[in-house]
Amino acid sequence: MASTQQFNHPPADKRDGFMKPRRRSSYSAPVVFVLVVLGIIFVMSLLFRVSDIQVEGNVHYTDEEIIRAIDIEEGDNLFFFNRFAAFARVYSKLPYIENGSVERRLPNKVIITVEETSALAYLELGDEQWTLDRNCKVLGKAAAGETESLIPVVGINPGTLLIGEQMQTEDQNQETVDFLADVLYQIEERGLYSEVKRVNFSNPRSPEFSYGDRYTVVLGSRNNLEHKFGMFVTVLGRLKSGDVGIIDVSDGKTAHFSPN
Repeated sequence: MASTQQFNHPPADKRDGFMKPRRRSSYSAPVVFVLVVLGIIFVMSLLFRVSDIQVEGNVHYTDEEIIRAIDIEEGDNLFFFNRFAAFARVYSKLPYIENGSVERRLPNKVIITVEETSALAYLELGDEQWTLDRNCKVLGKAAAGETESLIPVVGINPGTLLIGEQMQTEDQNQETVDFLADVLYQIEERGLYSEVKRVNFSNPRSPEFSYGDRYTVVLGSRNNLEHKFGMFVTVLGRLKSGDVGIIDVSDGKTAHFSPN
């Protein structure tokens, strides 16, 4: 009797278990990430828009002038505002601004804080007077009557003067500029500016300044300048009200008074 072979096939549900799994697209995760980032940016652009701008510390400039120089306005996006680039623009446009910062305060406030310098001296270029701060930064042409309260600087031939930049001499002598800046700094720091009538750099190796209508102060070299001003202040406190003459602190060790 012939035998019959039978082949048992697995049930349909088991055959399905042997099918290869489908591969997920390798592009799905990056696409989702990009969509999430774009969504966040969209939300930030809607929620964090500037609606309150506050300016602090300004005297020479109005709030509007500073805000316009920084180039920010209501409706700008708070997160995309570049604070550092903003103040680079301020320094070039508003020379009286010495330091500053911009604070972003969520959700919609910007606080601009500035420190202003002030005119201390001036020098002449042709028929014009140009004002300087204590660092010899050029602040601009002097307004009518402004020089009456400023210290004239003589004996220096200025080169091209750029507003907002440190002055330069005609012969590009940086040592002279730095020396003058040190002198102006000491004058302002010690509260002497109201009595200093002139700073004379005709001899750049030994400049001098006039104090009141009574004294000429000979400084000598730039070395030990702070100590020299200290000696001058000490001598000033010891002189009598009627004394007139030359106070020489040029050697940096002792102060000599020579009456006229």
